Amino acid sequence: MSSLLIVAVVLLVAEGCKKSNPTFELSTLVAGDVNLNAATAPSNVAPDATIVAEFNLDVDAATATSATITLVRVYDTTNFNIGITVSGKKITIVPDQNLGNGSEFKLSFLTGIKATDGQMLTAFDRSFTTIGQFVPSGVIAYWNFENNANDQVGSYSPDASDVIDVTYEASHNTAAGLAATFNGTTTLIEVPNGDVLMNTDKFTLSFWVKTNSADKTTGDFTMGLAGWFGFQFEIGNDYSWCKLAAQYELTDGTTASQDLWFPANGDVSYPGWTYCRDLTNSGGLAAVIKDKWANVVCTFDGSTRIGTMYINGQIMKQQNFNLYPADNPIKNGIALKYAGNDAPGNHLAFGFIQGRNNRIITDGWADYADPANNHFKGQLDDIRFFHKALSAYEVQKMYESENQ
Repeated sequence: MSSLLIVAVVLLVAEGCKKSNPTFELSTLVAGDVNLNAATAPSNVAPDATIVAEFNLDVDAATATSATITLVRVYDTTNFNIGITVSGKKITIVPDQNLGNGSEFKLSFLTGIKATDGQMLTAFDRSFTTIGQFVPSGVIAYWNFENNANDQVGSYSPDASDVIDVTYEASHNTAAGLAATFNGTTTLIEVPNGDVLMNTDKFTLSFWVKTNSADKTTGDFTMGLAGWFGFQFEIGNDYSWCKLAAQYELTDGTTASQDLWFPANGDVSYPGWTYCRDLTNSGGLAAVIKDKWANVVCTFDGSTRIGTMYINGQIMKQQNFNLYPADNPIKNGIALKYAGNDAPGNHLAFGFIQGRNNRIITDGWADYADPANNHFKGQLDDIRFFHKALSAYEVQKMYESENQ
């Protein structure tokens, strides 16, 4: 009888222990107010959302680290740095940068996370997609021209006096809203501290443009920062070519200029020109960019020394500084670098080759005050700068997303 009583007591104690020590598991997982633990992966997560995981037991903070919790962007397997804090049953996860719009992510809780009672969490992962049209992370300045010329993400908004004769009209589709319209003679937007936008070894400029050739015989200085002493995007007066002219830092600390020039004729005769799309039999560049909306993206990667131009998601021109002739200084180009005048000479001008004041190019043809010069006539929208060289996949997916 005593033995039976002892066994019964042991069983009761064991059963009590089971009830007081439930299996360590996830209770809720949210990003902002979006449930990440639903049966269907959500597609409306804010790109700056804080992620909070709550468990049924207190979490051992020492085990919740970047080695046991990861956030990976699916399309390129980029592992995002995340801040991780633990408070009782909750783990709070904060990415160190904006996740960008329209991108799929996988959040993984790996083997090694423990409760304070020593129980190990069974590994699991959850997928989600950030809200909106696809835009890669890393945007440092963005103008969407929704009835204003303000930078929507950074600190590059112009003063009211630096927005001249701009009107806002319908953009390339309904989702894009409005676009800035330039009259070809006086319209100008001057953005302060443009040098900061370009002083980087990894660079991307992306924008939508629609030219207006009516009653216009000159070319289009679409935008410029001290011309080629900073950078400029220009479209030829016959619409047969376009280019990004820019100043580059060399390995010896000096600078030199070079054009990412697209003649649309397949010419790769110059050493270092590794690709040039031939549009001759399809109407040339004019068929792509004259009086119609086009998406233009220019990139430079200082680690590879490769510059690329895309139009409507397709590679149009690519050049590799490593392959330039030995006597060409640009062979040693490693980054974009502003070499113009100090403020206000460092104002980036939308609609002309440079700002009105402290001009580094003093020739008459580069004077904003002359309405007969190559003032841009047409529309601009969704101008973005990145301090990263977007991949071909990112460029194409962004174009497809914005072109819907």
